[in-house]
Amino acid sequence: MSRIGRLPITVPAGVTITVSEANVVEVKGPKGTLTKAFDSAMNIALEENQVVVTRPNDLKRNRALHGLTRTLIANMIEGVTNGYAKVLEINGVGYRAQKQGKKLVLSLGYSHPVEMEDPEGITTTVDGNRITVAGINKEQVGQFAADIRSKREPEPYKGKGIKYVDEVIRRKVGKTGKK
Repeated sequence: MSRIGRLPITVPAGVTITVSEANVVEVKGPKGTLTKAFDSAMNIALEENQVVVTRPNDLKRNRALHGLTRTLIANMIEGVTNGYAKVLEINGVGYRAQKQGKKLVLSLGYSHPVEMEDPEGITTTVDGNRITVAGINKEQVGQFAADIRSKREPEPYKGKGIKYVDEVIRRKVGKTGKK
């Protein structure tokens, strides 16, 4: 039995969940609405103020989907109640970020500034050398933060680039001079 999959998900106050046929789950909360279609093999049931995910049999595919389905529904509930945020940090001389409306403009040492449009449902804020990516969909927040980081990944010699705040960069020793 899946240790994660068998745990029921408690639905907090202010959140409504509807499960339609074809396993389409819609979660409405104070921050917005999320909808996702899940595999038809999983049984998603609402019992009082809990969501219970069960699997029909112990096939390897169903065992893999069991915990995944439960976790994705829990992430949807967490997103519409609290939301998700990723914080990135820019390190390097002359590296800057600014907001221009819904655009994030990054100066990263290239010959031109890199402009990135905020996707639907995602907001970015700039505070000094920190960029905060926030939204209700965990997958979209993580993907947009990864896209920003990929514009100039941190290098191991001086640590210049864009990194997550909690990321640790493994540093390398530079070359030494002749004696």
